Amino acid sequence: MARKSKPKADGAAVKTLQRRKPLPRGQRGAAGSGGRLKAMPLSKASIVVVTGMSGSGKGTVLKAFEDLGFFCVDNLPVDLIPKFAELSRTSGEIPRAALGVDIREGEALRRFPAIFRALRDETPAILIFLQASDEVLLRRFSETRRPHPLGSALPLRRGIETERKLLAPIRKLANLVIDTGRFNVHELKQFVSERFQSPADERSMLISCVSFGYRHGLPSDSDLVFDVRFLPNPNYIPKFHRLSGKHPAVARFIRSFAQTEEFLRHITELLVYLIPHYIREGKSYLTISFGCTGGRHRSVMMAETISKALARRGFLTKVSHRDIAK
Repeated sequence: MARKSKPKADGAAVKTLQRRKPLPRGQRGAAGSGGRLKAMPLSKASIVVVTGMSGSGKGTVLKAFEDLGFFCVDNLPVDLIPKFAELSRTSGEIPRAALGVDIREGEALRRFPAIFRALRDETPAILIFLQASDEVLLRRFSETRRPHPLGSALPLRRGIETERKLLAPIRKLANLVIDTGRFNVHELKQFVSERFQSPADERSMLISCVSFGYRHGLPSDSDLVFDVRFLPNPNYIPKFHRLSGKHPAVARFIRSFAQTEEFLRHITELLVYLIPHYIREGKSYLTISFGCTGGRHRSVMMAETISKALARRGFLTKVSHRDIAK
């Protein structure tokens, strides 16, 4: 994030971020233009204050923070922010919070800059300011048919201009200024999620690896289903008939074939690629089902092996065998 030199001692960096042509993930940065990042990563903030122009997407951004596990409060009176922060620090029950503040605060909003400076001295806090052009805001108000918070007696364009002037001192304090005019709702949520999720969030989705038999029907809660009936079937070997795919001898037999190892490698690589995308879309759990004929041998071995492979890569996994006793 680019740093602007300012006479004030708070040293807040302000950067307007607009949607650009996506870069490869490894080349993306929070600033998006090669600027220096602030010393504290965005994901380390324990309190994020979201403010900005009415109609610029504050509700969408707060929803994105809620999906990331933040405790969200919209329109908390600004004079209560220090008390809320103190309770969050001492209780230990609210590790991360996102607070919505906007023009509805009225005269109390004039006290917000001093309150936020004091908050930032005590707590890892970040201020996000959302904005959009007058034309975008006019269109959004027209689509929703909602009056401007400054009053329906005021012409809409005049209300937007007045609000922009009133919020100018707060915008100067912002760590992150986001122009939402070139985002749709989904893109804005993804933008926020990618920058504020903690490293632990990327591995927090529960992945269930399930084995089943096609003769008993598909699991109804499956997100992904892989048919492993093309693998050699241990059921026709007398010494393996009464065992399951959890038995080491059965697993060794199935894995002794080249197609098994090749399939395991390709499926593991596919899942390692897919899972982060599911996480960014907000999924909290993913069910991956592996099916063979009876659900006792091949599917069981596959679910066990894939679950362990994903766990080794740091993902949270569990394994279950629906038809192993049938």
